[in-house]
Amino acid sequence: MKLNFKNSIKILFFAMAVFAQVKCSSSNDAVDPVVNPPVVNPPVVVTNDVDFWLTKGDLSALLTKQTGTLGFVTTTNSYANIEVNAAQKYQTVDGFGYTLTGGSADVIYKLTAAKRTALLQELFGSGETSIGISYIRISIGASDLNASPFTYDDLPAGSTDLDLAKFSLEKDKTGVIALLKEILAINPKILILATPWSAPLWMKDKDSFVGGRLQTQYYDVYAKYFVKYIQQMKAEGIVIDAVTPQNEPLHGGNNPSMEMSALEQTNFIKNNLGPAFKAANITTKIIAYDHNCDKPEYPKAILADPAANPFVDGSAFHLYAGDISALSNVYNAYPDKNIYFTEQWTSSTGEFGGDLKWHLKNVIIGSMRNWSRNALEWNLANNGSFEPHTTGGCSTCKGAITVTSSEAFQRNVAYYIIAHASKFVPAGSVRIASNISGNLQNVAFITPSGSKVLIVENDGQAAEIFNIKFNDKWVTTSLQGGSVGTYTWK
Repeated sequence: MKLNFKNSIKILFFAMAVFAQVKCSSSNDAVDPVVNPPVVNPPVVVTNDVDFWLTKGDLSALLTKQTGTLGFVTTTNSYANIEVNAAQKYQTVDGFGYTLTGGSADVIYKLTAAKRTALLQELFGSGETSIGISYIRISIGASDLNASPFTYDDLPAGSTDLDLAKFSLEKDKTGVIALLKEILAINPKILILATPWSAPLWMKDKDSFVGGRLQTQYYDVYAKYFVKYIQQMKAEGIVIDAVTPQNEPLHGGNNPSMEMSALEQTNFIKNNLGPAFKAANITTKIIAYDHNCDKPEYPKAILADPAANPFVDGSAFHLYAGDISALSNVYNAYPDKNIYFTEQWTSSTGEFGGDLKWHLKNVIIGSMRNWSRNALEWNLANNGSFEPHTTGGCSTCKGAITVTSSEAFQRNVAYYIIAHASKFVPAGSVRIASNISGNLQNVAFITPSGSKVLIVENDGQAAEIFNIKFNDKWVTTSLQGGSVGTYTWK
């Protein structure tokens, strides 16, 4: 009993000591508490979904591919959205390009063979360093950017050639025609639009390349002149996709030029040109007007004629007067007829930044948002003196390319205006919906391969940050004032 009592006392004492230690430990920091490590989320990896090509008005970036990462995310922000909707489709695109004038061919042939080949590959090829021009316009006979005026059936004063026995393409054989063959070897699918600046003088009511009108008695032979042209070009391996009856029919002051009223063009198309094409089984499109946006009533008058309308594919426009919305004016009146934008010049006295902004806003974005199937700048190439041109022809027209020597050329603003579309939007692409947000002028496309393309021009002075929204995700990007960006993604 005594032993058990002593053992009990020891056990009780030990228990009280342990209790005291535990109590002491829990009332201060002598023993570190157990700390679970923080949960660290894995870093967000943004892959590049969007390629971005930039041109700045100050020339510090010229169609330069940007190296930053643009990945689609769902994190919201307060920036303006350009929302692209591929489900809403508009017109199909035929292409972007220039007019290959006789003068263009002359100066390009001043280059060495190797340099010319390199230039043509850059302009018309499909490689990484090419800009993919897919549409060109040429003149039937001379334009004012030839060294001198001519047609394909020039005769001494007082003579006529009703059977067109003296018709000949010879004056273009070593220039435009030879160069077209080199271009077609690079891009066999390129579309070609042809238009005359003047009929042969013996068909006109004045013996001059400047102004005058086509005499009614020669309407039928002039229609056959078009037929013969198309047939002989085809024999050269050159398919003419479309013609317009007259370049700038309301401007008779150029050299060469010819005036043609809406009534005259209506009569020529319905009574002569259309039936001549039909009789010869020619499928080349007839496109009306080919002049400024200030006279939409001109093409509408032709399309309103029930006999002319079936022969006419659509209407073509320039923008030296009027507003680009005239294209929609005509389209909305005749939505079954196509719209084309076929000429806009850049001047030797122009400033790169100003021209870049205006032309992207109007010629590229504006024409496309107003239903045009193409967008063409004016002259492809000239020399450092803005030649050749006819006496009285345009002496201040700056080509997209200036040929400076047999081994060198420079790229001008019109090169970049077209390249921001032609390199990324091939023929067969379709315009899709996108909203205009403030100064951010834009147009969107889906290409035949399924790529999406958005061309944006910041028409303001200040830099702007914005989102490109697609399928409920967006990327955030920015453009300086006066800059142009082309964005592409799958």
